[in-house]
Amino acid sequence: MEIKDGFLVINKDKGCTSHDCVKQIRKLLNIKKVGHTGTLDPEVIGTLPIAIGSATRFIQYLPQGKTYIGQIKLGIRTNTDDIHGGIINQKSWPKISEEKLDQYLNRFRGIIKQIPPKVSSVHVNGERAYKKSFRNEIFELAPREVKIDELTLMKWDQVQGIIEIKIQCSAGTYIRAIARDLGEILNSEGCLLQLKRISACGFDEQSSIKISDIEREKGKKNSKNFIIPTISALNHISSFVLSNEEQINFWQTGRAIQVDFMHFKASESFDYKKPIKVIDNKQSLLGIGFLNEDQTNINPKLVLNAK
Repeated sequence: MEIKDGFLVINKDKGCTSHDCVKQIRKLLNIKKVGHTGTLDPEVIGTLPIAIGSATRFIQYLPQGKTYIGQIKLGIRTNTDDIHGGIINQKSWPKISEEKLDQYLNRFRGIIKQIPPKVSSVHVNGERAYKKSFRNEIFELAPREVKIDELTLMKWDQVQGIIEIKIQCSAGTYIRAIARDLGEILNSEGCLLQLKRISACGFDEQSSIKISDIEREKGKKNSKNFIIPTISALNHISSFVLSNEEQINFWQTGRAIQVDFMHFKASESFDYKKPIKVIDNKQSLLGIGFLNEDQTNINPKLVLNAK
């Protein structure tokens, strides 16, 4: 495989941590600069975008939304808020219609506050919460604001107490917390039974590959290149084209560029406070900049090939 900067979209298997995936990619491609775009729990399968080379510098500029399909098991509460934890309590669940259940789900639509699971990567006084939890320490986590853009009830099995949902949400949303809290709202208990992430950071499962696919291609003369160019991952943000060598030199030496809106292509969600990708006439990515308040200059924020 030809190695170049960009993103690999991994279809992660159950039992593998996000860090495990990074380590395997680093070893397979023999490249040090590799990072994931956000932790996916070991028991969760699906879409895990991995940044290669300079693409690691652009992770914060990717779309932040994520989409999952998951199953919630009512009647059980665990210390991890998923089925793999130790059972804390068991309780019967209500026999209600799909329509009524969907009304309860309204509590989780839009901007909500949720308390993350204690077995999570949230920091508590400089330490991950799961480490404190594994030592059986007593601590509390503060509620966090998250946004649920879409929550669809796909299936309701009253007999087994299993709810299947599709959820599109902001980064930092814990589906395990939704499972726990839904159980409580229904005067029962709840935990996450299984979960699959089908899209993340602008990438979806259709463009994902298994790590074994990369292993098979390694060393082949005409191996497939699975790496998605960084610029392709930034289609959602506005573009500014540097039209001559003088401008490019100014940019690479960290100087502001005067804006000519003839060379500016605004995204649908354009806001002068949002990042802008800076490119050349050949559509090569040069970096990220921000407009000043007067919208007269673009100031460099991230410069590739800086001088």
